[in-house]
Amino acid sequence: MSPTFTFAIFGNVYQHEKSAAVRQVLSCLQEHGARITIEDEYCDFLRCSELIDLVDMETFSGSDFQADFAISMGGDGTLLKTASLVRQKQTPILGVNMGRLGFLADVSAKDFPSTIDALYRGDYLVEDRALIEVESDGEAAFSSAEGIPGGCNCALNDVAILKRDTASMISIRASINSAERRAQGKSGEYLITYQADGLVVSTPTGSTAYSLSNGGPIIVPRTGVLLMTAVAPHSLNVRPIVIPDTAEIELTVTSRSHTFLVAIDGRSYKMPEGTTLRLRRAPYVVNVVKRPGTSYFSTLREKMMWGADVR
Repeated sequence: MSPTFTFAIFGNVYQHEKSAAVRQVLSCLQEHGARITIEDEYCDFLRCSELIDLVDMETFSGSDFQADFAISMGGDGTLLKTASLVRQKQTPILGVNMGRLGFLADVSAKDFPSTIDALYRGDYLVEDRALIEVESDGEAAFSSAEGIPGGCNCALNDVAILKRDTASMISIRASINSAERRAQGKSGEYLITYQADGLVVSTPTGSTAYSLSNGGPIIVPRTGVLLMTAVAPHSLNVRPIVIPDTAEIELTVTSRSHTFLVAIDGRSYKMPEGTTLRLRRAPYVVNVVKRPGTSYFSTLREKMMWGADVR
């Protein structure tokens, strides 16, 4: 007898042209007797756009759901949003790619039926992906109600510290506090003061995102490191650096405009200069569903267009 699964559906409210794929996904789940609940904002979009009949569909708001699996319908950005709402629930996320690149959301709509068949057979893998947790001091503390909506202070891809608009470059003083130093009660060891448009601190998962576009290396997921990559540094001697994810990164920012931006997986927040940020590996992970027979390296070759094997 097949198990009865509940699926929480998240989507991109800007993709009008994807209605056929949405119908296919929902129909496939209904054929398997699944219980379906849809994020209310996405459900309202589908109803108002008359893309699909969802009159009696169950909905939920934000992170107020209980499900066996979460399905992200969009690109990698939609999956990042889904991850920010799943948070400590650790519900496995299946990414259906309706975007362009799709490193994380790597299941196409046409492959969805076979993927769901495999899921119901138990023929799938769940990969745990590390997150970066951000803390700040002062009035703009991320733990405050005025900080990050819903208290989401973790990034699956990256945390970027950036100058605002057309402002001059910012100064970012970076110190590294290793696990050993923290155990001895010591403060962080000074690394460098970046003079740059910004700094990207990424997980291995996020190494193929913003960091890569700034010359950072590709790092295989689950490697156990954090990556620091400057954005348009003033000095050409400044290079990306990889540190163990047991360390804590402490950043203090000064700016001529007296403010700067912190972007957590693309969600940007204005911060006052002088704010100290502390970044470390989060105490929980995001679980991503992977199809059997797929690998990170094959996905990398495809998405980076590295070409066929030549022997």
